[in-house]
Amino acid sequence: MKPGRLEFLSESEIKKIDALSLDILENTGIKVELKKLRGILRDIGCTVDETKKIVKFRPDIVQAFVKKAPREYILCGADPSKRWPVNPDTRVFGGLGTAVNMYDLYSGEYRQATLQDVVNHIILFDGLEHIVSSQMDIWPGDIPMQTIHVEAMRAWARHSTKSFGMGAYGVMPTQDMMEMTSLIMGGRENFKKQHPFIAIVSIQSPLSSVQIQLEGLMVLAEWGQPALMSPEAMAGTTAPVTIAGLLAQHNAEILAYIVMAQAVNPGTPVMYGTVSTIAEMRRGTVALGAIEMGLISAASAQMAHYYGVPCRAAAGGTEAKTLDMQCGIERERSMMLAALGGANYITSVGTIESTTAGAHELAVIDNEIIGQIERALRGIEVGDITMAAEVIKAVGPDGNYLMQDHTQKNFRREHYIPKLADRDKRDVWERGGSREMINNAREEAKKIIATHKERQLDPKLLMEIDAYVDSVKARSLEDFYAAEWES
Repeated sequence: MKPGRLEFLSESEIKKIDALSLDILENTGIKVELKKLRGILRDIGCTVDETKKIVKFRPDIVQAFVKKAPREYILCGADPSKRWPVNPDTRVFGGLGTAVNMYDLYSGEYRQATLQDVVNHIILFDGLEHIVSSQMDIWPGDIPMQTIHVEAMRAWARHSTKSFGMGAYGVMPTQDMMEMTSLIMGGRENFKKQHPFIAIVSIQSPLSSVQIQLEGLMVLAEWGQPALMSPEAMAGTTAPVTIAGLLAQHNAEILAYIVMAQAVNPGTPVMYGTVSTIAEMRRGTVALGAIEMGLISAASAQMAHYYGVPCRAAAGGTEAKTLDMQCGIERERSMMLAALGGANYITSVGTIESTTAGAHELAVIDNEIIGQIERALRGIEVGDITMAAEVIKAVGPDGNYLMQDHTQKNFRREHYIPKLADRDKRDVWERGGSREMINNAREEAKKIIATHKERQLDPKLLMEIDAYVDSVKARSLEDFYAAEWES
């Protein structure tokens, strides 16, 4: 039997949160830091205070425009034959973070992230079977900031067959990402109906916005590409300290952003995203490893599915500074709660220290955790074959099932067999070098990176990609600022 979803909200509680969110949008509104978008929202009937940049949304407008968001769309890889449907009933895992530092895979040194780390990370994710997307998880410090997005996309094109994504970074960078996706996929028409690139759109809580994120959202919507609306509200600082209050506020924020996307281009694929959690009240800092983050992710999935859209939840986050027990406990707990709650795109694989640092060996361990979670969520199949009536009778008292055909035919499907976790007896483990799980993960990461073969792309395409990257390198920061729209 397939297990039911973990639900923290009753139907009446979902409706109460929805009602308060609509009241917030109608009577308090959202600060929209982009004049062009305020104009579009005014045109669809919203009330706009241009002086304060506040937009208020009538409930009927919210309800009508949220319904325009598709329930399902296809996520595909740089190799378009790799496809994953995304809807409220499916589930995929990916990376995501702002890892500006790395634990060096070879020396163990904690150091600034580099472009080579980005390349190795993309290679690694391509080789991990349970991870379908890299989401610009590592931020290199050894190249100019304004070239990070195109360098990452070049690495994706050359080394990955899977999906990729970044954030909405403003007009020119988001336009670059769309143009490069078009190059890599062989033209704009080739990714209208399936999507190799998805972007996080961050929401500034409480009830506000960041201009470059709105600009990026508009560019994504114009191209019809998926936008993951993602508030990072913290209960106690940027949201009410109570979880229900946080849910009502961040639900209002997400609904407003979904309306914005649909107002720009009806039918734009979206996800109801959440990175919301509690604040560490003793210091006012974020607590991504908190148990409450799992509650919020699961409840957010319920809210997303109430509106008929897929949910993205950040999980695997931890405030641990080393690869210790805290790191392991917090990441598995939040990933499991998000998955049990029904989140459809679960991110932050391979990160540590509130996602500001990364470790390749952690990504390998997360891949194994995901395999275990998927096994758990597959549940227990009860049928003639799995009940094993005949073999129980045949083996009888004091028998053994090891050599039975039934065992040989079924054990790989019924049992999750870990690659990294140790199950040997002590003497065997000691003869093998007394290796810990992290050692096994490190070796697996090295092996995947060392044996990776670059994709065989058309030399003409490689030249076009290189030329695009070079054109971005030639720009100044002022060029990027000049491209921004009026706030």
